[in-house]
Amino acid sequence: MSNFYEERATMIAAGDLQEFVPFGRDHCKHHPNALNLQLRQLQPASELWSSDGAAGLVGSLQEVTIHEKQKESWQLRKGVSEIGEEVDYDEELYVAGNMVIWSKGSKSQALAVYKAFTVDSPVQQALWCDFIISQDKSEKDYSSDEVEKCICILQSSCINMHSIEGKDYIASLPFQVANVWPTKYGLLFERSSSSHEVPPGPPREPLPTMFSMLHPLDEITPLVCKSGSLFGSSRVQYVVDHAMKIVFLNTDPSVVMTYDTVQGLHSVWALRRVKTEEENVVLKFSEQGGTPQNVATSSSLTAHLRSLSRGDSPVASPFQNYSSIHSQSRSASSPSLHSRSPSISNMAALSRAHSPALGVHSFSGVQRFNLSSHNQSPKRHSISHSPNSNSNGSFLAPETEPIVPELCMDHLWTETITNIREKNSQASKVFITSDLCGQKFLCFLVESQLQLRCVKFQESNDKTQLIFGSVTNIQAKDAAPVEKIDTMLVLEGSGNLVLYTGVVRVGKVFIPGLPAPSLTMSNTMPRPSTPLDSVSTPNPLSKLLGSLDEAVLLSPVPELRDSSKLHDSLYNEDCTFQQLGTYIHSIRDPVHNRVTLELSNGSMVRITIPEIATSELVQTCLQAIKFILPKEVAVQMLVKWYSVHSAPGGPSYHSEWNLFVTCLMNMMGYNTDRLAWTRNFDFEGSLSPVIAPKKARPSETGSDDDWEYLLNSDYHQNVESHLLNRSLCLSPLEVSQMKDEDLSQNLSLDSSTLLFTHIPAIFFVLHLVYEELKLNTLMGEGIRSLVELLVQLARDLKLEAYVDHYYRDYPALVRTTGQVCTIDQGQTGFMHHPSFFTSEPPSIYQWVSSCLKGEGMPPYPCLPVICERSRLVVLSIALYILGDESSVSDESSQYLSRISIAPQKSQAEQEENRFSFRHSTSVSSLAERLVVWMTNVGFALRDLETLPFGIALPIRDAIYHCREQPASDWPEAVCLLIGRQDLSKQACEGNLPKGKSSVTQVLSSDVPSGTETEEEDDGMNDMNQEVMSLIWSEDLRVQDVRRLLQSAHPVRVNVVQYPELSDHEFIEEKENRLLQLCQRTMALPVGRGMFTLFSYHPVPTEPLPIPKLNLTGRAPPRNTTVDLNSGNIDVPPNMTSWASFHNGVAAGLKIAPASQIDSAWIVYNKPKHAELANEYAGFLMALGLNGHLTKLATLNIHDYLTKGHEMTSIGLLLGVSAAKLGTMDMSITRLLSIHIPALLPPTSTELDVPHNVQVAAVVGIGLVYQGTAHRHTAEVLLAEIGRPPGPEMEYCTDRESYSLAAGLALGMVCLGHGSNLIGMSDLNVPEQLYQYMVGGHRRFQAGMHREKHKSPSYQIKEGDTINVDVTCPGATLALAMIYLKTNNRSIADWLRAPDTMYLLDFVKPEFLLLRTLARCLILWDDILPNSKWVDSNVPQIIRENSISLSEIELPCSEDLNLETLSQAHVYIIAGACLSLGFRFAGSENLSAFNCLTGPYNLEACLSVVLLSLAMVMAGSGSLKVLQLCRFLHMKTGGEMNYGFHLAHHMALGLLFLGGGRYSLSTSNSSIAALLCALYPHFPAHSTDNRYHLQALRHLYVLAAEPRLLVPVDVDTNTPCYALLEVTYKGTQWYEQTKEELMAPTLLPELHLLKQIKVKGPRYWELLIDLSKGTQHLKSILSKDGVLYVKLRAGQLSYKEDPMGWQSLLAQTVANRNSEARAFKPETISAFTSDPALLSFAEYFCKPTVNMGQKQEILDLFSSVLYECVTQETPEMLPAYIAMDQAVRRLGRREMSETSELWQIKLVLEFFSSRSHQERLQNHPKRGLFMNSEFLPVVKCTIDNTLDQWLQAGGDGCVHAYLNGQPCEESQLSMLACFLVYHSVPAPRHLPSIGLEGNTSFAELLFKFKQLKMPVRALLRLAPLLLGNPQPMLM
Repeated sequence: MSNFYEERATMIAAGDLQEFVPFGRDHCKHHPNALNLQLRQLQPASELWSSDGAAGLVGSLQEVTIHEKQKESWQLRKGVSEIGEEVDYDEELYVAGNMVIWSKGSKSQALAVYKAFTVDSPVQQALWCDFIISQDKSEKDYSSDEVEKCICILQSSCINMHSIEGKDYIASLPFQVANVWPTKYGLLFERSSSSHEVPPGPPREPLPTMFSMLHPLDEITPLVCKSGSLFGSSRVQYVVDHAMKIVFLNTDPSVVMTYDTVQGLHSVWALRRVKTEEENVVLKFSEQGGTPQNVATSSSLTAHLRSLSRGDSPVASPFQNYSSIHSQSRSASSPSLHSRSPSISNMAALSRAHSPALGVHSFSGVQRFNLSSHNQSPKRHSISHSPNSNSNGSFLAPETEPIVPELCMDHLWTETITNIREKNSQASKVFITSDLCGQKFLCFLVESQLQLRCVKFQESNDKTQLIFGSVTNIQAKDAAPVEKIDTMLVLEGSGNLVLYTGVVRVGKVFIPGLPAPSLTMSNTMPRPSTPLDSVSTPNPLSKLLGSLDEAVLLSPVPELRDSSKLHDSLYNEDCTFQQLGTYIHSIRDPVHNRVTLELSNGSMVRITIPEIATSELVQTCLQAIKFILPKEVAVQMLVKWYSVHSAPGGPSYHSEWNLFVTCLMNMMGYNTDRLAWTRNFDFEGSLSPVIAPKKARPSETGSDDDWEYLLNSDYHQNVESHLLNRSLCLSPLEVSQMKDEDLSQNLSLDSSTLLFTHIPAIFFVLHLVYEELKLNTLMGEGIRSLVELLVQLARDLKLEAYVDHYYRDYPALVRTTGQVCTIDQGQTGFMHHPSFFTSEPPSIYQWVSSCLKGEGMPPYPCLPVICERSRLVVLSIALYILGDESSVSDESSQYLSRISIAPQKSQAEQEENRFSFRHSTSVSSLAERLVVWMTNVGFALRDLETLPFGIALPIRDAIYHCREQPASDWPEAVCLLIGRQDLSKQACEGNLPKGKSSVTQVLSSDVPSGTETEEEDDGMNDMNQEVMSLIWSEDLRVQDVRRLLQSAHPVRVNVVQYPELSDHEFIEEKENRLLQLCQRTMALPVGRGMFTLFSYHPVPTEPLPIPKLNLTGRAPPRNTTVDLNSGNIDVPPNMTSWASFHNGVAAGLKIAPASQIDSAWIVYNKPKHAELANEYAGFLMALGLNGHLTKLATLNIHDYLTKGHEMTSIGLLLGVSAAKLGTMDMSITRLLSIHIPALLPPTSTELDVPHNVQVAAVVGIGLVYQGTAHRHTAEVLLAEIGRPPGPEMEYCTDRESYSLAAGLALGMVCLGHGSNLIGMSDLNVPEQLYQYMVGGHRRFQAGMHREKHKSPSYQIKEGDTINVDVTCPGATLALAMIYLKTNNRSIADWLRAPDTMYLLDFVKPEFLLLRTLARCLILWDDILPNSKWVDSNVPQIIRENSISLSEIELPCSEDLNLETLSQAHVYIIAGACLSLGFRFAGSENLSAFNCLTGPYNLEACLSVVLLSLAMVMAGSGSLKVLQLCRFLHMKTGGEMNYGFHLAHHMALGLLFLGGGRYSLSTSNSSIAALLCALYPHFPAHSTDNRYHLQALRHLYVLAAEPRLLVPVDVDTNTPCYALLEVTYKGTQWYEQTKEELMAPTLLPELHLLKQIKVKGPRYWELLIDLSKGTQHLKSILSKDGVLYVKLRAGQLSYKEDPMGWQSLLAQTVANRNSEARAFKPETISAFTSDPALLSFAEYFCKPTVNMGQKQEILDLFSSVLYECVTQETPEMLPAYIAMDQAVRRLGRREMSETSELWQIKLVLEFFSSRSHQERLQNHPKRGLFMNSEFLPVVKCTIDNTLDQWLQAGGDGCVHAYLNGQPCEESQLSMLACFLVYHSVPAPRHLPSIGLEGNTSFAELLFKFKQLKMPVRALLRLAPLLLGNPQPMLM
């Protein structure tokens, strides 16, 4: 063929020509830049990085004046979406002047600005970079790390990084950077070298030239390289060679290409993390662990840098070094060295693993490279690896610390030295491309020689390294990869644009709208070497910029291309082009399959390169063929196909398949023009000449042949049989049969073609593709197209079995006879029959059928990746039907035979591993195993729905099994597959970070803003009404609680004015009454805090609303205001200070722990007015209790404490300690110690710390060290309990609270340790405490504070004995906490109440309460919830005499003081009751409740009993307790002081803890917190802190835990009722028991439970097994306790139908008969809310007028629908209907393909299979998966239809078939149905058993046994085979 023809033949049409202008250029024009200074101030801070002071602005103004034409550059990349889905659009990063503009496309629109940044000095470079945020720096788990996506902007002295999350970093650069590259790990910098670099002095080691930075907050560290030498020993060293320049860097694979300017060679290196041994080599780390020798002669670098940075403070201001930038000329010898700027927003610093302390020492930049030979101390080395281990504080001086390198380059390849005469030059463009078969090439363009050099490389077998191969040179002026279709575009010197795949040329690209270069100059002239090569521009700057731009592939600045234009003009053909006008000058910005062409006139156009194939069918076939052919042939085949497919005027979507067939068959050697069925392909557009190059030009005039051809076409026959034809009475034409010899005359195959030898292999893989497509119901059309091709090939290859197989599948398409092309016998030898080729056609249906029948089957051949479905089906059937568990876990299954041609193993192996079964999830049965495995390999519901119903049935059956009782820990995907949205939603919630869940939207009730005005806010508006109305649905108790607890409205002062009262006295009277009422109002906030606990998510932009504490009153009848500040009566000073504090705490405790809060918000809430300071103090404490205070910056904490405001200090210290509960946090300990004199060294200055602050600090120490048994702390606290009053006067009054605090703190530190206090035996803790408790001689005060306590007391003469009144409470509670739950009898006996009158006189009654409480807490297991046990705590003497209290007349011995006895009795019983409250806290234990509400009329200790009751019933809102609280709320007169009100309202708060969502825990830590909060000595008035610090009352929060389970209906997303069954573990008191609860309900404590189950029948069952661990349930409870449940079909929720009488099942249980007419379609809405089912009922089940025979179908549909809904299998509806339709079609004899019959057959076989029968026996109660009545009917109908056909003459047809004779066309499709349904073997199998001459049925039976033919089929064949004409129908 002529050259010209070839040219035309392989043109490829590019699509979509568009003018291209970088989007940023346009945006820049409108963007405010440095000129508009006024605008500048208005810009949002995020886009404005002012990184220098005013000097910088002035500098930039000066620059603007001398600003020449702006230099611009841009780069494009494929769009990256946040979610990680496939996106197909560009992103552009545009740089001009000081601006960087990032724009993104999207699916719906063109580019739009995403972010714009303006910086202060010209941008040198901008790039995208992903930083890894990981704690571990090892290579292996790289994939799992989080990635922070950033944009980096390089300026001359610093680099800015902006992450997508909105964090901004700035890092100053310690050297001039020539270039920066993004890598897989972080950034890579190239230092720009300049002539005067080395500092004067003796010759030193050179400085490194390449540096890496792995995260914006990390050091800039030097790069190490490891180059293999000739002798194999590789050397590790810093990269110091100035001649080495990076020209290209790729992330995956991670390689770097460098160019050595001296040798003129390119090299490739692998970039990876450094290994420890290499670090050691470079750092010259000696293993003997020497000390740093002669630090003075450290490295030159270090010394040189140190001299520079002397003046710098380690934390230099970010501004101080910038100001000089513009004023002095900056030579490279004085790099600006200052440490990393601290201006990091968002406290991003804390997100790294470094603790900030490390940052102080790390001088930024290069000043710590230690290139010298001093040995490094091993200690520093360990620090460098674990940044957190710096608490030892032993740093070396920062100057001597070398920087540990992080990345290393391994040498991989260097190009061989070319011809010396040709001077090599640096590559101007480098990229990696792969060819159509996946071979990879690294291509680099050497412009000076117009060469593109392509190096082939591949991974080694063990995947560890890359092996580089041969180099191919392609003549090119420019090139770019087209990733999407594995090709690259090359711009030849002649101006032609050519497409290559790898190094194979595909063809020229034809661009519509651009003139093609003339074809005369197709061969390029040899290029003369010109002197121009060595000429370089004198200006070094432009040289630098040049290398920068070209290397980064940014936009080339036009001036820099001038030299190349000079070269171009040496070609005369280029001159011709320039006369011609425009031509393509260069290619740039390739993305996906789009690329920009730069034209010579400066304009740019963007073109799209067409894809390989658009239809799925063609793509699959190409993939399969590519897989099977050798690589070289495959590439040729694909190239050929591509050039046909993409020829100008190419095909439309429909004819793509025809084009493919034609092309393929031509390549196999067919002449497609002569072949009947390919000849009439209808091509739109001309056929490309490739297809039939030898075709003669057809004559214009027609010929008779054409008409004959038309008549023979399929189309004609279809028309003939068409209805229209009959109605028009067109008679069929007499067709002269085409002369056979005419057809066969020259249809032999041309054996010289490309694919001729591979025909059998190609045929076989296409057959496998055909079987694969049969498993996708959406590919029906594709299968029919493919069958025609396969039949043709099978006939020609003389594969009868295959033809028969296709005939049975598609009887209408496959004629038994057809055109055959002969293949020369001689040629057949050349055909390559692959080993995997089988003469029996592999059939997936047949394979499954055999499995179901339990027959053995050979392994099914499978193409990896392409035949994914076949593989899935085979393995799942093997697992589920054959019960072989190993089928999915082994790599090589015995059920699949792998098809592979040897070389392509690696890819297949890696596929294989995807399928191995991971045992992450618990599975108990085969069904579960199958379902979990399917989701692991990525099989989803969508795929299941496209499987044919017979194949899908076993999988659906398994799903049905699993749906009933799934495990609660299955991943989301599994739950979706089995159709349990409730579980999948739960699983998906579980993966969300806290606070982001959609649950909060479900359960947060929005109060419309208009309803309650500002002043009405009582702090309880944010409660979740919806859930509370479910919990307490019968009454309005919640409103009542709100009324009782609100403190924002004036109270009602109701005083009657008696006649004798003057008005003035009356006013005083009213005010006194108000004062009494205010005692109550001030006590309310504590209870309100409990009620609203954790119920609110604050808005970060608004301050938290704190309701005001209203202490005014209103007097009826005229509603006049009564005020305390009128001066008529005396009001105690500071009366409201603690009330305000509590009010602040209550407001702060509304904030849920999951809220998003940061330091700034906390500070933002600080009030403007001083009088609100107490509320803010409370707010801070609350933030500590809910864990948010840890976010407050240390700086602010210090700020608050220095103010010296007492309340703020108390709140802050307690808050911080509660937030750091039990962590032993050092910094907090220091903070607290300052406030406790005992913890300071004795020499320290006496700080004047207010007493209450000391108390708070002591308790804080207890909290921070809770449960740690820290010896020093315990020792100090023990001494503090009995600390004598000091010389300072204050200590004498409130000593009790300090001693109690020390006791509580000591108890917390040793919480529950009992006698196992390790290392404290010498302290004699229990003995010392006992002495504090009962009194005695004071021991000598040991320790360092001896001096302080010499002086005698001031107020009380104490002498040498212990003051028990002070020390007893603390010591008692300390003992209780240390021995908590230890059941230690000996300690408990110390705490017995005294049993003689004499001793009783020595103990205060309230101490008896504490002792009893302590004793009971120690003997935890002895507490029993009955009155007998309560009384058993009372000593004999009191019990005997308690009767006589009521009957005083009885004579009693006079030494008994009855008053003492009765008090003792009351207090002991109160103590016992309180311990009962602790023991059963939050359990709602009925006997405990009854016991406490029993006959104790203890006026004095009523509050204690009430609190105990409230503890037991915490969160439950019990009505009886509420009534008690309400009654006590009303009592305001007399002795009801502030303390009583506090106790009663705390009880009320506990009762409704967190609005019913929280309850109390009985863990040790909780009991300690409750002891502090409910200490039974309540304050007498609102400022009383003498015995107990009021702030501690709020520590109850630490004992509250969320235990409310709220079922949420997954469909409506609203809370609902559901029945739970809770199983308790057995204990010593009770057996394992079950209890039914109606949720929403508070669960019992989780450690008591074994499992929780959502019970049917209304909701799908759901089991949460707690024996495996409570983590899952805890996370549910902590996220508002939302448990998703799903209503079963036919059920209504409990709200709509409380008794369950309305559900449809209830109505139809009575008449569960076969007559389903009882089912009215209208009622389906009661059954299900599934829209698909509702519509089905609407359109298919509702009768209409004059139905006629359709009524029967309606009835069927109705009963099927009823069946599906009641059996919970709506997914079977399509299968039922498909089966019904198939049976009807068979009855009408209109089966054109037998796939549906196959499916019915598989369904029947499944239900009769052995595995299914066994399952039914094991689960007899299980609902039937398909209706038992439906299947026999189907079976019977099919049998009847086929038998009738046999009788009506079908038998002759069968006979003909069995004897291999043709039979009439009309019968063909029924025959195929018969053969398929009865599994009749193919005729070729019959001769072997001898058909003729059989005499009896038994003989037949025996012979057919080996063919595995069913007996019932044999009965139907027997008459034919036995020669007996009468059909033997059974």
